[in-house]
Amino acid sequence: MSASETGQRKNSAGPDIDKPKWDQGSYIGRARHFFTVTNPMNVFATPEQLSEASDIVHKYRKGESLEKLGITEEKLWSCKYLYDSAYHPDTGEKMIIIGRMSAQVPMNMLITGCMMTFYKSTPAVIFWQWCNQSFNALVNYTNRSGSSPIAVSTLVQSYVGATGGALFTALSLNHLAKKGPPLAGRLVPLAAVAAANCVNIPLMRITELQEGIELQNDKGQKVGASVSAAKQAITSVTLSRILMASPSMVLAPLLMNYLDKRNLLKRVPWAGGPIQVALCGVCLTFATPLCCALFAQRVSVPVNSLEPEVQEQIRAKDPEAQIVYYNKGL
Repeated sequence: MSASETGQRKNSAGPDIDKPKWDQGSYIGRARHFFTVTNPMNVFATPEQLSEASDIVHKYRKGESLEKLGITEEKLWSCKYLYDSAYHPDTGEKMIIIGRMSAQVPMNMLITGCMMTFYKSTPAVIFWQWCNQSFNALVNYTNRSGSSPIAVSTLVQSYVGATGGALFTALSLNHLAKKGPPLAGRLVPLAAVAAANCVNIPLMRITELQEGIELQNDKGQKVGASVSAAKQAITSVTLSRILMASPSMVLAPLLMNYLDKRNLLKRVPWAGGPIQVALCGVCLTFATPLCCALFAQRVSVPVNSLEPEVQEQIRAKDPEAQIVYYNKGL
């Protein structure tokens, strides 16, 4: 179900579930929202649980009351957030499980931990950077904004560009880091991830940069598309992705460097990998929702701040619109 459809099917007899439970005008409200959306436990929801959540959400949107559905308001919100964790906000399609935001923590803790454990060997650098960019490409595709399909050529360009950028950065910096302190080498994966995100996300969403991101009025109806809004959305997503990865990719190297200097892992050298994976898991559990919350998901834009031709588009469809909205993506 698209946002424009849901905008026309709000239930006036209860809470408005087409808006987050918490105030999205404040960082705390957005953080609470994303802690719920990115909850790793949602990955383990069964198809039956997802189907039940979807059924409740759709029936409620069509006007059925909580009493008729036989549920409490708390149960309604629980179903809504479970639904949001698995279904795309614009298209209503069930997302691939490892591309969902609820899979970010378990997937990234494994990949990031391995990238930082096996950063010295060239074959290992190539393999884990390839794994990371393959996963990122899938996440970017799954969480793209709007319902416009992404061309296969765009997917290939994004994938090749990001993987090439990450490998070039990692291998080049690894070579330079050999002349520096051990900590410098451990921080190379972060630089590679940052470089890859700067390539991957814009390429994956190149259609939005060319044709504009979908704009909606306060009723959820599409009223235009803006390239300038797309640039803002992609910039904010890129920044939040880099910041999301930073805590684990900075703290883990610092910890491992500390342990190495004191020979604390001399008797159990195999423990380095599990320690880094576990630390990444702890960091990402908090960094993922907190960095997603840095920018509002549904962004409001004054109509008069958009491109002149886009303003004409909007006023032709909704002359009264002063503010329009877009889903920035994740």
